[in-house]
Amino acid sequence: MPSEHKIQDDIETTLSKHHCTVFRTNVGKFRTPDGRYISTGLPTGHPDLYGFRWVDNQVFYIEVKSKIGRPRKGQIRFHNMLVSHNVIHGIARSTKDALMIVDGGLVGYGYPVRFNP
Repeated sequence: MPSEHKIQDDIETTLSKHHCTVFRTNVGKFRTPDGRYISTGLPTGHPDLYGFRWVDNQVFYIEVKSKIGRPRKGQIRFHNMLVSHNVIHGIARSTKDALMIVDGGLVGYGYPVRFNP
């Protein structure tokens, strides 16, 4: 079973070749030399990849999961916000899923139907 990292790399490459601009989100925490923790990056729950389709400049977000991966509460909250604005997004477990989400303009593909964190 491929890792999420491998799936993410494959999706990023595939979408880039599919007339899309794709950005990988890099978030994390680190400790400064004086002992403070700094949080970098985007809001909690922000999907792994985002970008836009060249054909119509529509923005999309892709949360990458392995075959058995499940969205966390923060990811569900972000999903709910995207749904409320009808933004293209979904969970992709493969390049096929990612292409289906982006090409089909799907909103919320792969997320649980009913889940309120």
